[in-house]
Amino acid sequence: MKLKDLCSFLDSGVPLSFQEGYDNSGLQVGLPEREISSALVTLDVTEEVMNEAVAGKIDVIISHHPLIFNGIMSLAGKSYTERILYEAVKNDIAVYSAHTNLDAFSNGVSRKMSEKIGLEEIRVLSPSGNKLLKLVTYIPESHIEAVRDKLFESGAGVIGNYDNCGFTTSGTGSFRANEMAKPFTGEKGKIHFEKEIRFETILFSHLKEKVIKALLNAHPYEEVAYDLYALENKNAEIGLGCVGKFHNPVSENEFLKLVCSVFNAKGIRYSKLTGKSVRKVALCGGSGASLINLAISSEADVFLTSDIKYHDFFKAENKILLVDTGHFESEKFSGEILKDLIIKKFPKFAVRFSETNTNPINYF
Repeated sequence: MKLKDLCSFLDSGVPLSFQEGYDNSGLQVGLPEREISSALVTLDVTEEVMNEAVAGKIDVIISHHPLIFNGIMSLAGKSYTERILYEAVKNDIAVYSAHTNLDAFSNGVSRKMSEKIGLEEIRVLSPSGNKLLKLVTYIPESHIEAVRDKLFESGAGVIGNYDNCGFTTSGTGSFRANEMAKPFTGEKGKIHFEKEIRFETILFSHLKEKVIKALLNAHPYEEVAYDLYALENKNAEIGLGCVGKFHNPVSENEFLKLVCSVFNAKGIRYSKLTGKSVRKVALCGGSGASLINLAISSEADVFLTSDIKYHDFFKAENKILLVDTGHFESEKFSGEILKDLIIKKFPKFAVRFSETNTNPINYF
């Protein structure tokens, strides 16, 4: 298949619109029209990973952390980023990244962490807003089912665990076609009244172009009337962090041992033990210290994340146990999410995990 086919799937499957404003997810290097047959999945794109890809004749590297964050002024090898980019171009190896959009994705990094430590009743800790649009359009009664079905097929009408969600209201529309028009119904120069259905549904903002294209193709009118409204609703399936429960509570020491075992953590940091059992756990892959107060308000017994600063540990105040497992450790399973998505869509495409340990932190 072509690189653009893989990118198109990932761009929509893990929507680029979910990424934070500072991020740079998506295709970093590579010609979209290039034919590809293999991919290497990794957390970071390092020189060792690039050498592994070259040796294995890999076509595309798929990472969680983007290779390019800041502007590149040259490819003279002055930094590791420049050296990697040079090798990627020289060896015709594409680089694609899914970063904060994979964090916010409904089955993303934090949910994978939750599943790995055995949590149940998992939900998003900090749901995202401003990701939804409402579509309102007017359809002649004779075409309501056909247009509605095409809108649903394009991805509109999904609310949590439900799809085909919409609302209809009957009414009468009016219009007058001029001499240049090609009206579906009515006569030119005369006001026409048509029994119509007002149809409303919602969609994720990243699907806007696809949904509107489906509407225009399926609607019988030459000029289609529709409105799009930005919604501030929080989406319970999209956002940062997760919170869940153990079926049976464990002690704080047992929880710390579990974290070390599951994430192969060599040196976790944690706040003062509270002496309470651990039943409810909040967590966030990567740098999640900004969610500490939200984790406390969720009444979690523990908040598991990484990159907690010294003064942040004081926020625990015996209300919660703060555990820092390390950035690499918290996101080490991100590759499993990406590989599973790709294989499900392209079962014959060769995807394998990098054998390179990209963690830049060592423990003495």
